[in-house]
Amino acid sequence: MAAIGLLEYAKDVGLNTKRGTIIELFAKSNEVVNAMVFENIMGSGVDYDQEATLPGVAFRGINEEYTSSAGVINPQHDPLKIAGGTLDVDRALIKMFGEGVRGKHEAMKVKALSLKIAKNIIKGDSTSDPKEFDGLQRRLDNDQKIAVTTNDTDSVGALTLAKLDEAIDQTEEPSHIIMNKKMRRLLTQASRTSTIGGLINFTQDDWGRQVTKYGELPILDAGKDNTNTDIIPLTETAGDAGSDATSVYVVSFRSGMLEGIQNGVMEVEDLGKTDSGVIWRTLVEWLVGMALYHPRAATRLWNISSATAVTA
Repeated sequence: MAAIGLLEYAKDVGLNTKRGTIIELFAKSNEVVNAMVFENIMGSGVDYDQEATLPGVAFRGINEEYTSSAGVINPQHDPLKIAGGTLDVDRALIKMFGEGVRGKHEAMKVKALSLKIAKNIIKGDSTSDPKEFDGLQRRLDNDQKIAVTTNDTDSVGALTLAKLDEAIDQTEEPSHIIMNKKMRRLLTQASRTSTIGGLINFTQDDWGRQVTKYGELPILDAGKDNTNTDIIPLTETAGDAGSDATSVYVVSFRSGMLEGIQNGVMEVEDLGKTDSGVIWRTLVEWLVGMALYHPRAATRLWNISSATAVTA
């Protein structure tokens, strides 16, 4: 089955059902999660081959032999991780405010999970926490990691339209740009400056909210995680070891490119009363991960100063 967005899964489940409503709320909570496509898989993860180097080809003369060569393929494995949590609502609250109070607490839990997954898409690091999947910051390197400055050891520099275009060109079939809200604002401001410009236009998302576009690519606000901390902060470690930088990501959220993976859609299960009899408990759980099927499905532009206006 081709990878599809969470809203499509919600429609398949039924938007008028509790699970469908939960999935829709999950997608609505973060722009990155809403834009990503997800593939349903069996088992505990996916194994795939990532093309690294093509085999050599050439012209030959009469009676000449071809030089034998072989391409390089890197086998990859991306596992599913178990994300979620339980939430408790006191029976007294239900008695005072009605059954709807459980739905409000479930919505809060789902929103928190959505923001946690959004952070993982960017910042996940299984070396520091084996329970989570690796995000883009850990995965991207070499040609898929571009410094806005001359080299990685320089101080931070302004985001330039030229470097942003370079990151877009470096990404195969780009679909979205992800950045901090402040950087999006600086980019929009630059578009109103006659000496800089930049093709900025606007559209709407599935809920009628304004979406900023650079050319044809929607700009996604990475937003804040479940602890109210910027997912793409303005305090990343730059090449000079300072803590005054940020990053911009160009991604291809398309089937066969950069995808979320899941073993079935998110589950919301009423576990009933606990043994004490005074608490109603609900389980929210999702078997989820991320697969970078194409080596050029995402690019990180880094060492960006958030205190400097965007330049041409």
